[in-house]
Amino acid sequence: MKKIAKKISQVLVGAATCATLGAGKVMALGIKDGVEAAKTSEMPSNLLGSGGVVNNVTSTILYVLGILSVVMLIIGGVKYAMSAGDAKAVTDAKNTILYALIGLVIAILAYAIVNFVLGVIG
Repeated sequence: MKKIAKKISQVLVGAATCATLGAGKVMALGIKDGVEAAKTSEMPSNLLGSGGVVNNVTSTILYVLGILSVVMLIIGGVKYAMSAGDAKAVTDAKNTILYALIGLVIAILAYAIVNFVLGVIG
């Protein structure tokens, strides 16, 4: 009985996954139509695309995060150089450098995800 219930649940999960993927594709097409239908004369004419508002905003945010990350890397390097062998200061400097790099990687991945989603929609 357990085997039958497991097989049925696997089939249902597979069917739900296929339905979700299919609905995602339909929703992506529906979003594009919805954006076009919701446009008014006050809205920017180029909301999506290579020169669009969304692309410009995400590019600006990425540049700011990149500059902030480089500044934090420099601060971490200076803290590391000035630690004079103090174990706590070295650890703090290494953490600053590590977190700056993690932040930069997350910013780049977020930018890639936004561009991928905008590419699918637009």
